[in-house]
Amino acid sequence: MAAVLEEIALLLELRDENPFKVRAYRQGAETVRNFEGDIVRLAAEDGLKGVKGIGEALRDKLRELAATGRLEFHENLRAEFPEGLFALFDLQGLGPKKVKLLHDTLGVGSVADLKAACESGKVAELPGFGAKTQAKILESIALHDRSAGLFLLGDVTPLVASILDTLRLHPEIGLVAVAGSFRRAKETVHDLDFLVSTREPRLVCEDFTTLPEVESIIACGETKASVRLKNGIQCDLRAVSNAQFPFALQYFTGSKEHNVAIRSLALKKGFSLNEYGFTATSPDAVVPDDIHEERDIYRFLGLQFIEPELRENRGEIEAAADHALPRLVAVENLRGTFHNHTTASDGRHTLEEMAEEAMELGMQYLGIADHSKSTTIANGLDEERLLAQVAAIRDLNAGFGGFRLFAGSEVDILRDGSLDFEDGILSQLDYCVASVHNLFHLTEDEMTRRICRAMENEHVTMLGHLTGRLLLKRDGYAVDHQRVIDCAAETRTIIELNCNPWRLDMDWRWWKRARDKGVLCSINPDAHSTDGLHFLGIGARLARKGWLARGDVFNARPVDDVAAFFATPKSKR
Repeated sequence: MAAVLEEIALLLELRDENPFKVRAYRQGAETVRNFEGDIVRLAAEDGLKGVKGIGEALRDKLRELAATGRLEFHENLRAEFPEGLFALFDLQGLGPKKVKLLHDTLGVGSVADLKAACESGKVAELPGFGAKTQAKILESIALHDRSAGLFLLGDVTPLVASILDTLRLHPEIGLVAVAGSFRRAKETVHDLDFLVSTREPRLVCEDFTTLPEVESIIACGETKASVRLKNGIQCDLRAVSNAQFPFALQYFTGSKEHNVAIRSLALKKGFSLNEYGFTATSPDAVVPDDIHEERDIYRFLGLQFIEPELRENRGEIEAAADHALPRLVAVENLRGTFHNHTTASDGRHTLEEMAEEAMELGMQYLGIADHSKSTTIANGLDEERLLAQVAAIRDLNAGFGGFRLFAGSEVDILRDGSLDFEDGILSQLDYCVASVHNLFHLTEDEMTRRICRAMENEHVTMLGHLTGRLLLKRDGYAVDHQRVIDCAAETRTIIELNCNPWRLDMDWRWWKRARDKGVLCSINPDAHSTDGLHFLGIGARLARKGWLARGDVFNARPVDDVAAFFATPKSKR
């Protein structure tokens, strides 16, 4: 319902409708998204009267949506524009006004139309665009083309959980698992792979194609079914026997590079390994009869069990042979988190509401780091407002039992590496997250020196979203990861793993180096609402993919240890 209201607002902007009307739909979407009760049931029963932010017109539309699953007003609005036009909003830097201008003046109705208009130079001639904007649009289109068919790990996680729950209820299914890149916690996935054990594979495959999430059937056979879900992602199901299940799970989890190395190791021991089991390739080789789960496969090959997140053939097999793999961090190890926003800047919930949600999730502490003054678009705090928030946090802490709020700030790193606040202000905070929010065009050397200078400040506790990337939307700016990690080690600065699904930054490929250098990780959700705190589960999965153990993660520490760390000068940590 919230998505439909937001799209109506977008469509109304394209029609040049009254901005107050547009704002009403956006406010309605926010109200729907943040409503704590069963808003779908209430809407269907016409019970939304009196709910702040939802007037009579919206009530009628939400009732129609909840009762029928569709809204005629929305469908009629959408029909006024080319279907391909909506893909333009996925391109970085294009809002409703620019899309409307492109559509009205150049007839742009799709990404392909826009690419042709840019390549012909027509876009650069439009008011408000220019050659630089045209070049950036072409870069954004190139990223869009590379990302076609990819989905964010965070976006598909609830969908995977729902399908797994449904499969477990099937009377003819025994074992159930998700495999593929999703199981390995890749930041983006191309498709979803499910695996089940059953004595009735054809029946199970047929039933799989009738799941409510299915949009269309690609194929359905004796042991495999492929479907396209309503969100566009392809979803495959493979049905095997109980005996085959551990082999199939290992094989279909991948990665391809990991599996090639594992099969090569098996051949050296006299066995062929595939998705069905071991086969002897030498006369004296004896096929094991005690393989009941995945870890038995690795044990038979003389390896420590390799967690799915590590299976990328990046040294995990050699470490497993030496029984030197770390015991990876788990989301249950996390005691709190930092880099969280409130309504004081661009968050959707108040200080008190964020604290309540953190306590509900069982956290011992929560760090508040609203934007600093230079990020005006996010209503960044100036010195006076920041110190007032610090005082409010101290007052709230006086009333808590075993929970604590830490007062921080997400401070902008300015072009020369200096910070948005003077040291006198920063010294009054518990901690500071330093982040880059502008001037992404600097050279790699300039950006790296900018970031390293900021980390040299004694008040900078941790570095936020290292590359500024937005997955599937915007590439990160150029930065030398090795130099930044080395500088973090020298200055005893924590690097965050920003676990907002759009960011997942610093990238998992660099965490092993950071760990080896002694750099601590803080798994931070960059939460702009209470819902954002739930991103910690995805963050823990990416930390595991980066080879991190509990001791490598700062926010796995108890509250007293965190307080002591903040109270200790950087040079002595």
